[in-house]
Amino acid sequence: MLSGCPTVTVMTTRRRANRGPSAAAENRRALVAAAVEVFGEQGIDAPLSAVAKRAGVGQGSLYRHFPDRMSLALAAFEDNVAELEEAALQEGTALDDLLALVTEQTIASVAFVEIVTTAADDDRLDAVTERVTVALDGAVTDARRRGALRRDVTTADVLLAIGMVAAIVAKTPADQRRETAAAARSILHRGLAGSNGR
Repeated sequence: MLSGCPTVTVMTTRRRANRGPSAAAENRRALVAAAVEVFGEQGIDAPLSAVAKRAGVGQGSLYRHFPDRMSLALAAFEDNVAELEEAALQEGTALDDLLALVTEQTIASVAFVEIVTTAADDDRLDAVTERVTVALDGAVTDARRRGALRRDVTTADVLLAIGMVAAIVAKTPADQRRETAAAARSILHRGLAGSNGR
């Protein structure tokens, strides 16, 4: 080393290896899981920045996977719709069983029912609402036939009732949601019940 020359330390920056498609899939899963939690806590209008932060990714990554709020919400609640469809296909499943399942889903996240019952001009939303309607339709028909539901009650009426319960639950603190949902559902049940459903 020459005398009088300053010592120079060379710093090397280690770049994080690009994990390619596996990172993208991992980020998407993290975003969907975070959306389920954030929408469940704060509703469908929760800031998308909160979802990205909870997932541990940047907002750019969020928008690469989900270009708008609805695409994220639909991905977040796909499991809810699939669970309802699966339950409807099980032999012996009654309308009350499906309504109990939707009530549990509503208690966990009112945002799910918000996207199903909200009137919005969006074909993707219409498709989800149609899937839920089809899932409920057979049970509604059966309940009318058995006299458990008034003969003039339609599946659209039942969906409206579900939306009304969700709207009430949405304004209720999380620790009181179960009790509130049960009370609201009981009132609506009495209003919709047929001769054998009293």
